[in-house]
Amino acid sequence: MKKTILLSLAFGALLVSSCTSVNRSMREPMTTVRLERADFDLSSQVTASAQATYIFGLDFSRLFKKESGGVDKDEISMSIDYGSSFSIPVIGNFVVDPTASYALFNLMSENEGYDVVFYPQYNTRTVMPIGIPIFKTTTVEVTARLGKFK
Repeated sequence: MKKTILLSLAFGALLVSSCTSVNRSMREPMTTVRLERADFDLSSQVTASAQATYIFGLDFSRLFKKESGGVDKDEISMSIDYGSSFSIPVIGNFVVDPTASYALFNLMSENEGYDVVFYPQYNTRTVMPIGIPIFKTTTVEVTARLGKFK
């Protein structure tokens, strides 16, 4: 009798604790916008840098803090997450290194008000004092032109 009650309670708990997932999707229209150089006000070249220290492959200074730029899946737009989400396109770039992403974040944070980053160039310097990547310091300097829509 106790087994029957326990089994029915377990079965009832299993039914109550189930979860539901609902997904709705909609196709985006294929849109193409043609932009010319005359559509932008370009800045002079601006520079920003970032440094990351990795110990056993972990960057402890950014372990619990998220402030990075990453390229969206379409490999064109750059999304920056710092409290709120917004995106700024990065033209001519695909960011792979997280430290380069931090440098792009610093570039955009120090030069607010621009709409587009054009062709960023990276200068990366990696130092491994003991020769193996147990302790590694990476410094990235990014230089790019920024643009505003007219």
